Order: sequence, then structure tokens, then C-alpha cells
Amino acid sequence: MRHNHRLDREWLMANDQHPPLSEQRVRAASAFQLLHWLAEGRISASRLHAIHTAAIARDDPALHAFVNLNATALDDAHASDQRRHARNVIGRLDGLTVAIKDNIDVAGLATTVGLSGRAGAIAPSDASVVARLRRAGAVILGKTALDEGTLGSAGISGAGGAVRNPHRAGVVAGGSSAGSAVAVAAGLCAFAIGSDTLGSTRIPASHCGIFGLRPTPGQISMQGVVPTARRLDSIGILARSVQDIAIVLQVLDAYDAADPRSRRRRVALAPPDWEPGRLRSGFVPDLAAIGVAADVRAVFATAMDALGLELGERSDVDLSDHDFTRMRRAALLVMESELAVELAADLALPTSSISPRLRGLLEYARGKSAIDYAVADRQIDRAVVKARALFAEIDVLVLPTVPHGAYMISEGERANDADLTSLASLAGCPAISLPMGTLENGLPVGLQLVGAPGSDLRLLELAEVCSARLDAVPAYPVGAAG
Repeated sequence: MRHNHRLDREWLMANDQHPPLSEQRVRAASAFQLLHWLAEGRISASRLHAIHTAAIARDDPALHAFVNLNATALDDAHASDQRRHARNVIGRLDGLTVAIKDNIDVAGLATTVGLSGRAGAIAPSDASVVARLRRAGAVILGKTALDEGTLGSAGISGAGGAVRNPHRAGVVAGGSSAGSAVAVAAGLCAFAIGSDTLGSTRIPASHCGIFGLRPTPGQISMQGVVPTARRLDSIGILARSVQDIAIVLQVLDAYDAADPRSRRRRVALAPPDWEPGRLRSGFVPDLAAIGVAADVRAVFATAMDALGLELGERSDVDLSDHDFTRMRRAALLVMESELAVELAADLALPTSSISPRLRGLLEYARGKSAIDYAVADRQIDRAVVKARALFAEIDVLVLPTVPHGAYMISEGERANDADLTSLASLAGCPAISLPMGTLENGLPVGLQLVGAPGSDLRLLELAEVCSARLDAVPAYPVGAAG
């Protein structure tokens, strides 16, 4: 595409009546703010693309957030500018840069799922979620790193090694949507798309100090996303503000006949309608008993003291019959079994790029019976029933996102990383992680809000209120590790 740079300069001179925006300020801005600046002419989509790609070139060698960049992104940014110049109809996300997790198809780019042997697996077409982003005018920057095969919570793959947390060198970013979370925290994109099976969006959101939503499953199409566990999978949205997530959610929320789990809504997404003072919040009375570390409990207690009337009527919930470890293991068997099917061709190759760790997990599932799978599937049914009873008594469950803070990459993945996020996943509930505060070591930890299926916008409204009160959002962009 031939681009008229003179038109760019004339348009910017005519529209820019404010001091020029610094690179630092642009990278720190929310997507909502960037949309305003684009509309006012204070920045062009081409310059936004240039700022983010320059930041990626400079900072990403230390972070390992991206695995591939989109060669047509600059043309897409130019096209967005042309639409604005010509005063044509523009999309809701027009000109915003977005990073896409590398288990989601982007036409012309490989979908490696963290496997080096899939570097040539070029996607012939966009996943449904990517197609909707393009129609809304978003500029696809590239693909982000993830745990190998999506099966992990630390952000480590055989193809690219470990994704680094931008808050501190050598610390895990969380996973499996590690690269997407780091790209948002480090100001390498306007927002990012991940996926969430047992907490793959919320865990890295907590460790990186950003916002991460797992919507109600079936609300956003999973067509064109490599499945981890179809029953549990959901698209995840990662951003630097709640407003950003709300904008993206409403762009992506749509029925898709090509996705067997997509749900056709009879009415629009339910608007926030909790009456002030009548919100019912549920709490786990003994966080230590479910494995939450003392330092996280301390930050959580401080946050709950700060959130007085914001959380309405508080009550304890009984989760004594929900064995977090047992339920997580049931979910893992389902995930391992489905991935063993999905990656069967990779496993069969004599020179497979699958690591011994992932191979061992998949071979374990191959050694299980159909009865074992059915038992695990029924365990998940119990979580669905438990959530129905729970949300008959409360409106929102409030708990930490992860039982502990981010740890050193050298320690290896911790088994209970997904214990607190798995409840929402198993029960089919929406959940959001938002910055809650920092530990004594300075690393961020997240607060998790879980709601009944379909209550996504209500959760976002509450998250916005809680975020404003806590004022725990770090200074973006978070500096590159090392």
C-alpha cells in the first residue's frame, strides 16, 4: 500500500493544538485515552504503531513477550489514518494496537502454541476474535509468547524460553498468557488478547500488575483458537484499565455459529444494575487453609479494610466441600487429554519439538482410561452446581487472584498457581483480576472478583469502583527487566 506521508503531516499540523505526546506518555496511556487522542488528532495510528514497535525492538529482547510481529501492521495503521483523514466510518477500536496470544490464529502468521516445531504452521485465516478486532479497526501488532502447549502457569516454552516479568529481572510473569500480560504492563501495545482455561489470563495479570478478564464462556467465540480444554476455555482480555476491557468485551461479544460452544443471546449483555448498598459479597473465612501465603493475606486484609461500603454486605462462604487441589487435578486431566489429541501429530514425530516435561504430561493422559476422563468431567459438574448454590446467596466472590506473589523463574512452576482461579473456570463464571497492592518485596498482587455467569459488565463496574478506591495500579509502562 502506498502511503501519503505529506497528508499525514498536514493533518497532524491542522489537528494538533496541544504539546506533542511523549513516547513515555503514549506507552503509559490506557486504550480509552488513546482513542480520545486519536479522535482529537493528537496522535495518528501510524505514530502509535511506530512508538510500540520501537519499544518492542528496544525492550522485548529482555522480556521475550513477542514471538512474531505482523509485517502488515504498518499498512493497517496507515489505512486507519486514511479513514480518519477522509472522515469515513471508523471502527470502535480504530488505530489501537493489539497483541495476540500465540494459540490464536492470525492470517499469515504461524500459530506455534509455544512449540518450535510449529514455526511453519501458518494460519490461512483469522480466528473469529481476530476478525472482529480487524473489523473494529484494531491494528494487529503480532503474536505473544505463552507456556508450551498452553499447559503451564509460569510463562515458559521450549520455543522461546521464559517470559520475563517487567517488574523485576528473573521473576515469572505468570501464564499461560504471559507475553500478552507483559506486553500490556510494559507499554508495548494498547491492549492484548489471551486465553483463560484455569487462570491463564488472571494469573499473569496479577503478577504483572494489570487488569485481566475471563468472560463468561461462550460469550466470545473460540473459533480459530487452539483448544486446551473446550469445556473450560475462554478468550481473555488484558489491559491497563477496566474501561479498556469493557470496550473490547463489547466489540468481541457475539454469537458465532462456527463455534459449537458459542451462545446465542436473546437479550443484550446485562448492564450493571446492582443497587448501592445491596451488593452481597462473599469471602473465604480462612485463606490460609486454602494455601494463601501470609504476605498475600496481609495485602488482602489491607485492601478489604480500604474497600468499606464498596463491597456492600459481607458474608463468609462455605467452600469446605470444594477441594481446590482435587478439582485442579481433575481439570488438568481434561486439559492433558484434549491436548494429547490436539498435539497428536507433534507427539508422533520422531524429532518432535515437544519438551520432555510436556511430553510426560500428555503421555500420562494417554495412559488414562475413558472412565478416568468421565470421573474428572463429573468433578467439574460438581463445581458448576456449587457455583449455582453460591451465587444464589451472594453477588460476587472476593479473594486473591493467586495464592502467592511472583517467584523466581529458577524455582520452576508451582503446583498451586491456579488453585484460586480454577473455581471460576470450572464453574463457567466470569472473573476479573485487578491490582490490589504490593508485597514487601515490591511485586504486585491481584484481587479477584468472581460473579455468576453473564454478570460480566457488573463485575467490570465493581472492579472500576474497587480500583479507584485501592489506587494500586503501578506506574506504566513498567520498566524492562534487567
